Amino acid sequence: MLEGLATWLGAHQTLAWMIVAASVCTAAVAVLAFPLVIAGLPEDYFAARRRPPARFVRAHPALRWTFRIAKNVLGAALLVLGVALLALPGQGLLTIVAGLILVEFPGKRRLELAIARRERVMLAMNWIRRKARKPALQRPPR
Repeated sequence: MLEGLATWLGAHQTLAWMIVAASVCTAAVAVLAFPLVIAGLPEDYFAARRRPPARFVRAHPALRWTFRIAKNVLGAALLVLGVALLALPGQGLLTIVAGLILVEFPGKRRLELAIARRERVMLAMNWIRRKARKPALQRPPR
């Protein structure tokens, strides 16, 4: 088995290095972006009945749609890459989470609230916010 892997890596060195580069990039983006996103959320993001409006809601419609399409395409690409990284070396789960954050889909708000209701998740998010000198997130209603 290891001989077959070594042979494949020898024959596909460029692809192997691209996989390593993608893995390092997704890990770096996850490590840098998640704290920024968590710190940037309004403190009542999970407590509000409805999701707060996006920042681009008042932008020109062409800019708003361009942003939405680009965000969803990037999210879908991260989802596909994340699934591939589950089998390949890399940050598969973090990449999938990043893709889910970007993609718009029915039931996304329910999924966000279900995740935020977990005690350890809320503690971790509020720890990040304390480090960023931001007020703690309000807990979502049950």
